Amino acid sequence: MDVIPAIDLLDGKCVRLVQGDYGKVNVFHDDPLKVALYWQRLGAPRLHVVDLDAAKTGEPRNYDLIAKIVASLEIPVQVGGGLRSRQAVAELFLQGVNRAILGTVALEDPELVASLAADYPGRIWVGLDARDGYVATRGWLETSTILATDLAQKMAAMGVAGFVYTDIQRDGTLQGPNIPALRQLLAATDRPVIASGGVSSLTDILSLFALSPQGLAGAIVGKALYTKAVDLREAVRAVGLGRWQDIPPDLGSTTWA
Repeated sequence: MDVIPAIDLLDGKCVRLVQGDYGKVNVFHDDPLKVALYWQRLGAPRLHVVDLDAAKTGEPRNYDLIAKIVASLEIPVQVGGGLRSRQAVAELFLQGVNRAILGTVALEDPELVASLAADYPGRIWVGLDARDGYVATRGWLETSTILATDLAQKMAAMGVAGFVYTDIQRDGTLQGPNIPALRQLLAATDRPVIASGGVSSLTDILSLFALSPQGLAGAIVGKALYTKAVDLREAVRAVGLGRWQDIPPDLGSTTWA
C-alpha cells in the first residue's frame, strides 16, 4: 500500500485546512517545492497535490508552481482541485502530472469525465469527498444529495481508473480514518481506492493496510506528517514494498533540507 504525502497549495504556500474550512488554515511551509523534495528523499512513492485556490474558485491558480514541482521530482505526482474542464486536465498532463483527480465535475458534467477517462486511460481518478456519506463539491463548500458509494458506481461504469476517498469530518483532525465508510466504498466498487483524512499514527496506517486485500491502494497523509506524528520513512517501510514486519530498522533523525 502506498503512503502518499499531501501538499495542499493555498496562496503559493503549503497549508492544511481543518475539515475543509478555509477559515481554519495552518501554514506549514512557505516553499512547497522544498517540501516536495523532502518527501521524495524520505521515500514517498508518489505525491498528492491539491490546488485549494482552484478548488474554491474553479480557476487555475497554481499551475506554474505545480509544473515546477513535477519537473523537480522523479516520483509520480497526482493533482486535484478545481479541475472542471478538458483544458485544465490537458494542461496538467502536458506538465507531466501522472494522474488528475476530478471532483465537482463528476457530479456536474459526468459525460466530460467519461470522455477524459477514454482519452487518458488509467490517469483519470475521481475524488469522493464525503460529509456524512454524501458527496461535497466546490472546495467542500457545498454538499450534494448523492451518496459517495452511488457516485463511485456511476463513475466506475464510465471508465475512471480509481477513487480518492476523503472523509471531510476527519480531514485535518488526526482522529483516525473512517474505516466503516471505507469498507462500504470498497464493497461498492472494483476500482482501487486511496484513503484520505484523519490519519494520526502508524497504527492508523496499519489499520488501513488491513483493507488492501479489498482494494485499498494507498493512504494520503497530511497533517500527521507535518506535525511529525507519523514518520514517513517508517510508514513506507511498514506497508510499502519491502516492508518490515518484525523489528523496525534504525531510521535515524531527519531534518528539513
